[in-house]
Amino acid sequence: MIRLTPLGTAVPPEVSAFLDWARDANPRVDLDVDSGVGARGEAMSSTLVKGTHHITYCPGRAQEDVDFVTTVLGQRLVKQTVLMDGSIPIHHLYYGNADADIGSITTSFPYSRRAGRPGSGQIEATCYAVPSGATTFWRAHLDRYGVAHEGILERFGQRVIRLRHPAGLSFELTETVRDTRRPWTTSGITADVASRGFFGAVMSVRDVVEQERFLIDALGFRKVGVDGAYHRFSLPGGEFDHTIDLHHEPDRAPGSWVFGAGTFHHIAFHVETDAELVQQKALYEELGYTDASEIKDRYYFHSMYVRSPGGILVECTANAPGGFFQDEAPDELGTKLHLPPWYEEQRADIIERLEPLDVPMEFRPRSGVLATRPVVASSGGARPSAIPLSRTRAAFASKKR
Repeated sequence: MIRLTPLGTAVPPEVSAFLDWARDANPRVDLDVDSGVGARGEAMSSTLVKGTHHITYCPGRAQEDVDFVTTVLGQRLVKQTVLMDGSIPIHHLYYGNADADIGSITTSFPYSRRAGRPGSGQIEATCYAVPSGATTFWRAHLDRYGVAHEGILERFGQRVIRLRHPAGLSFELTETVRDTRRPWTTSGITADVASRGFFGAVMSVRDVVEQERFLIDALGFRKVGVDGAYHRFSLPGGEFDHTIDLHHEPDRAPGSWVFGAGTFHHIAFHVETDAELVQQKALYEELGYTDASEIKDRYYFHSMYVRSPGGILVECTANAPGGFFQDEAPDELGTKLHLPPWYEEQRADIIERLEPLDVPMEFRPRSGVLATRPVVASSGGARPSAIPLSRTRAAFASKKR
């Protein structure tokens, strides 16, 4: 349970109103402001965070991103939708393994409108898990496509190969064992070498101490080792999609925080329910991370964001009922442009301004495909929720340029 300790003896009316709402919306959250229990109380005995949900980056052109991620990295195109913040139509592309598992999903906002500035305070690399011995294949595969990489290296006793996306972003392939997640395969990448999903992520920080405190106190990680400038953290209870490496770079200039090509935007961690999002937000605020966002409706999941001390934007996410299967059967994932119901009436205006995209043949709509799992019925734009949800209400037609 989480107990909020007030700064003073009097509770302001607006805080009292929030506590009343939170008790009604989530009886599992104990918000006893009179208890005096601090942030290292019962909430610290376990973590709500189950692992990495997704990692989001900004490439340049959408076509370049789709071609690279599906052909070179061998990922499945899982979803085509749009950025749900702002009034400029920007693709939001989701990639993952064969089953679109949580912990395998990278998402991109192709943002050629503006270049970002890579630096500290950002995700430095997204790390995929590949089978033991597979980095030898990947080195030759990357050479075949002319992809820049750093060769096979070793970190924490594991073989790793770091490569560059055409937009300059870094991805890593880390050798692991006993990963039973089902990979997506292509004509050039077979199951014995294909990536299974995330191993984790690397964060670049100028100072380790405060980011370490955040990972441990706010997210439930534990520190498991140091290898040179890299400090490794892991969530209890899992081997894969549970690892964060902090790369200590005290002299590296801070990177940009806005949408911008060539930078990672945020990392999202998975919690089970909307009620746990409320608990996580309360924990942030109890620890003093008071700039946590409202809970946002992303249609496929609900999200809450906070800027961590090292500068990295951290999201916590709970899947909406049906998740990615609300509007597509598993065998049809990623084959059509889908909009949240509250944008559907503006579809024509959005498509008119959206960057053209020619997806590979294997990700185009197919006829006569028997779905192994039915589409989950959605109640449309007025889905009930036990908690208040925030949505951007953009008018795309009124802002054509």
